[in-house]
Amino acid sequence: MSAWQKFIRPVIRLPWTWRITLGYLAVMLFLPMAAMFLKASTESPSRFWEIATSDLALATYNVTFVTSLLAALLNGVFGTLVAWVLVRYDFPLKRIIDATVDLPFALPTSVAGLTLATVYSDNGWIGSLLAPMGIKVSFTRLGVWVAMVFISLPFIVRTVQPVLQEMEVELEEAAWSLGASQWQTFWKVILPPLLPSILTGIALGFSRAVGEYGSTVIIASNTPFQDLIAPVLIFQRLEQYDYSGATVIGVVLLGISLILLIGINLLQAWTRRYDNK
Repeated sequence: MSAWQKFIRPVIRLPWTWRITLGYLAVMLFLPMAAMFLKASTESPSRFWEIATSDLALATYNVTFVTSLLAALLNGVFGTLVAWVLVRYDFPLKRIIDATVDLPFALPTSVAGLTLATVYSDNGWIGSLLAPMGIKVSFTRLGVWVAMVFISLPFIVRTVQPVLQEMEVELEEAAWSLGASQWQTFWKVILPPLLPSILTGIALGFSRAVGEYGSTVIIASNTPFQDLIAPVLIFQRLEQYDYSGATVIGVVLLGISLILLIGINLLQAWTRRYDNK
């Protein structure tokens, strides 16, 4: 019996649901990833390292990952606040505002980029207020950050919201009755069960911001060493028919994304272990 037969025979014996699932994942996920790694492997290790660590590539990594992290951290604070208000308070138009949080999911990213670039331009509604203070948003790295904040907000809100809904308000009232201040109640009663979901939301928002292209390419000037992000660099290399170079940058982003995925899974496992206690 050949090695291929030894591999395929257990697969054939699997139920149809398993076979369909494995086939779908193979076609839509595993094969494209394998093709990317195979294309990148056509470059020698020294050439791979040279492309992945070139000055331009390192500059795009800095813009992409640092800006994404700052956007995710900001949303970690304000996204939690938004989730708190939506869960703990009743007010007019609450359902509309709650649905609006998901707008970055439904809105085409190119439309979001065009809207943000217009609003934050020097003549825009918000940009015109910032321009006299010497703050320029559109077509700068700050604009990239604004776009990343916009598209990553729903991840934090929707991750924290279910946990807040399940938290018992009676625990907070018990802490107040025992003499705890509002800050002590938040720090010792509310934050501990909420922290894993906040960190998970930040990780998800960060991952989403890293891969963002449509909105950032419009609101940024895409100038090398200033506000050029890695996804745009990949597209530029493709336009230059440098397919292997684009693939190398893509493999680097994919590797970092896989590391983030592992981190997210560890956070989720931590959340389940905390809940079980």
